[in-house]
Amino acid sequence: MAAIALLILPLAAPAQATPLQPFKDDLFAYPATLKSDDDGAYLVVDYRELRDINQRDEVPERRVKRAYVSLGVRGAQKDLKLQSPAGELRFYAVGKTEGASVITVYLHGRGGSRKQGVDDFSFGGNFNRIKNLMVENGGLYLSPDFSDFGDQGAAEVAALVEHYAQASPNAKLFVACGSMGGYICWKLAENDRIAPRLSGLLLLGSVNDDNFRNTAAFRRKMPVFFGHGSHDTVFAVEGQEAFFRSLRRTKGGYPARFVRFETGTHGTPIRMTDWRGVLNWMISVGR
Repeated sequence: MAAIALLILPLAAPAQATPLQPFKDDLFAYPATLKSDDDGAYLVVDYRELRDINQRDEVPERRVKRAYVSLGVRGAQKDLKLQSPAGELRFYAVGKTEGASVITVYLHGRGGSRKQGVDDFSFGGNFNRIKNLMVENGGLYLSPDFSDFGDQGAAEVAALVEHYAQASPNAKLFVACGSMGGYICWKLAENDRIAPRLSGLLLLGSVNDDNFRNTAAFRRKMPVFFGHGSHDTVFAVEGQEAFFRSLRRTKGGYPARFVRFETGTHGTPIRMTDWRGVLNWMISVGR
């Protein structure tokens, strides 16, 4: 495992980015839309376990069918560690570690690890897709370990993000958080060094934070995406929908989108979220 030292320098604002080019878009397109309102900002998608898990996977919830993955991306994947003021961090990096055009970070939930975010075959191959999207578009994908979902874990993730933001000063920077990883997403939005570089947050079956309205990220209207299963028993969909609608009622509007996967459960958004569609929307509306 390679080791990297951290050098802290001022973070520059990202430059304009071009849209991500397609990768297996037909296989990862959303099923039928059951409902659309708020000018398309809110969608209810027809999710069905028998079709979207059992017909998509060779082994349900463990191994997707081979057509959904391209394994050549493993050649661009490294298991690394970073020495930082927050301690030693272990993570996977896939793609360009310097001069990347775009950076996407995935933060796991309780019980997960850095390995979850690079598992090619679980969650319907959706992690393999984001890895390939980053590599094919000159970007970088990061999947780290962290100590907890509080201040220490947030400090560790911030150190990692800061390191790679400095190495790719023109990159758009997106952070996706599964489940309890969302607690760190919101802490990054409150971090005075990280927030100016954030180009968007993706909350996947996750939590909300009323304090977000007090952050610089909110004031500059950083895009936020919510993906949630209607049958999520860990974090109820109603709370996230209410938070989304409160953002949309912000004076002058707010760039937020919500996809409700009807009948989906806690892990459904990680499996079903259209990475390319969400990131390209954020690129198009971001500042």
